[in-house]
Amino acid sequence: MRSIVWLLLLAVVAVVGASALGANDGLVTLYWMGWRADLSLNLFLISLVLIYLAVYSLVRGLDSLLGLPRRARQWRLNQRDRLAQAALREGLALYMAGRYTRAHRACQKAITIQADTPELALDAEFTALAHLLSAGSLHRLQDRARRDEQLRRAIELSQLTRKPRPTEEGARLLAAECALEDRDANRALRDLAELPPGVARRTQALRLKLQAARLARQPVEALRTARLLAKHQGFTVAAAEGLLRSLATETLDSARDADQLRGIWANLDAADRRDPLIVAHAAERMATLGAVAEARQWLAPLWDRMAEHPPEAVDALAQALTHSLLGLEAEWLPRLDACTQQALRHPGLALVLGLALAERQLWGKARGMLLSAANDQSLDLGRRRTAWAALGQLAEREHRDDEAARFYRRAALPGERD
Repeated sequence: MRSIVWLLLLAVVAVVGASALGANDGLVTLYWMGWRADLSLNLFLISLVLIYLAVYSLVRGLDSLLGLPRRARQWRLNQRDRLAQAALREGLALYMAGRYTRAHRACQKAITIQADTPELALDAEFTALAHLLSAGSLHRLQDRARRDEQLRRAIELSQLTRKPRPTEEGARLLAAECALEDRDANRALRDLAELPPGVARRTQALRLKLQAARLARQPVEALRTARLLAKHQGFTVAAAEGLLRSLATETLDSARDADQLRGIWANLDAADRRDPLIVAHAAERMATLGAVAEARQWLAPLWDRMAEHPPEAVDALAQALTHSLLGLEAEWLPRLDACTQQALRHPGLALVLGLALAERQLWGKARGMLLSAANDQSLDLGRRRTAWAALGQLAEREHRDDEAARFYRRAALPGERD
């Protein structure tokens, strides 16, 4: 197709030339020191074109000849650049293949080529990437001293590039990951603190920060980070719920007194303060610290909606109230009565109702609930023994010594058999 186009153009040039020059009778006369030369206008124009082409070709040839050293130098530079790029690509491929020693050597080769070529040494990002990949290989080889040196060089070189500096961000994230695997939580947190605010909110940075906070035993910071991760969909819904609940309980367990526990409770997210399992754990912890009345206040809103909770939540709330029965107020009696029917399906709830009614000296109602809990084989052995022991105490109050002895014996025997 190109040949046809060139033939057409040549034909057009020939037709135009024949039309323009065929009937041209003009003359051009040249005078030079007494000499005279007459030329046809056509010959003069053709000669002029040929002379121009000859001069142009001569200038181009001289330029090419004089620029030969520069082009040779550029060719050598390109060759070394290609060698360095090939070495870095080879290092990356070996790293992904798990050949860490060879990957480290390939990266060092790329760094050496770059350093030996002054023109290439200006590319700080390339050298920083090579150091970063080398550091990752050395980390897999457990060579911590050289790994830290490579990371330091990568961070220093990446700071010479223009913003944004993704190489520096990657180096700091890798440094934090290495510190976590070395079980050095404080160093990991320092590396993460050097990240810009936008980078620190990325999923990978938040994951590393969560691990570092848990390793450093900072449950409050870990809970805050986990909540950000859940908001960024860093976990599945079920995993996020379980993790947040676990971290919330760890945070509550870190309290040393009731005042500190109140501060932690106030700083928890509203969703956490509505979670029955977290509320139950908080109330149990508060009761352990001596503030049983306040523990019951935390339980009361969820206890009023007891029918809406799943079985595990009902069981957790029941056990939490078991630790908070001392000095139970009369206002709890309607709440206890409202759960009577539900207690028939939940032996743990029946046990706490029986203990609560006994605390309010309603021994007749308490006896029925305790018998229901003690005879339910689905309830764990420890709580069944608690029910038998409470029944023994009630029998003693009513001076039925034989029955009390039988109940105590049931509580004391391993299998609860007479």
